[in-house]
Amino acid sequence: MNIFQLTCFLAVAEHLNFARAAEQLHVTHPAVSQQIQALEKELNVRLFNRTTRTVKLTEAGLVFLNDARHMVAISERAKKRFENPYDREIQTLSLGCHSYAQLFLLPSVLKQLTSKYADLHPRLQVVPFPHLYRLLEENEVDAVIGFREPDSKKIAANYKEIKKVPVSCICAPENPLARYPTVTVDDLKNEKLVLLDPGKAQSDTARLQGELMGGRAASSFYFCESAEAVVILVQAGLGISLLPDLFIPPNLSLIRIPIEGVEPVSFGIYYKSLQGNAPLKDMIQWMKVSADSF
Repeated sequence: MNIFQLTCFLAVAEHLNFARAAEQLHVTHPAVSQQIQALEKELNVRLFNRTTRTVKLTEAGLVFLNDARHMVAISERAKKRFENPYDREIQTLSLGCHSYAQLFLLPSVLKQLTSKYADLHPRLQVVPFPHLYRLLEENEVDAVIGFREPDSKKIAANYKEIKKVPVSCICAPENPLARYPTVTVDDLKNEKLVLLDPGKAQSDTARLQGELMGGRAASSFYFCESAEAVVILVQAGLGISLLPDLFIPPNLSLIRIPIEGVEPVSFGIYYKSLQGNAPLKDMIQWMKVSADSF
């Protein structure tokens, strides 16, 4: 395994197209194919499912994706370290989360951190649900930002709650529900639903989605791969959805309606230790202080 093989893998994973990956790397299409084949042979797994029309990451490819990014990043960091021997050492703070929407909570806190720690280099990773806590256990990330898991005891980490987050119904302004000050679950049972993939949804929200789906035809709901995609389809008037408020941008033309009887969910940070990691300790404290602003 070498860095060029990993670079080829990352380029194909980004474009899901061998020709575009080759163009980005300024090599031939066969050269990229050969590197991927050699990498798959060494790892003894298929990293991509390929047809004449599509290229998709396999489950093994998804698992390997963050390892490859990490190894290439280490290589690039090592080279940059010696470009100027008089540069100061850097301190990394690696944060993982499940959704790009959660990254938008970080700018003000990261601004404070980098003002206090001049050599701090934040690393932000969005990782599929099944793999994120493995990275924390293996010390590949310093902390995981997200909602409290129902089986937190199975995660080898500490959990610090940042705030309680309501789960709301969202709809387009022209939807009849938009005039309601609150809604009940029964109010939603005849609505077309725009739903987040249950494997990527917060656990309480996923259970509520399942309750609303029960016994209904598949044509009455849409599934989305991300909260951002859910918001777009709701804006387009395709249906209503249920999301924790942190996923709902405040400046869009959406109606946010409280749901009666649905408890807020816990949002916070999983981490293994704060010992020797002053930036992470400060980040947790500052996020709690600024929690009301997001």
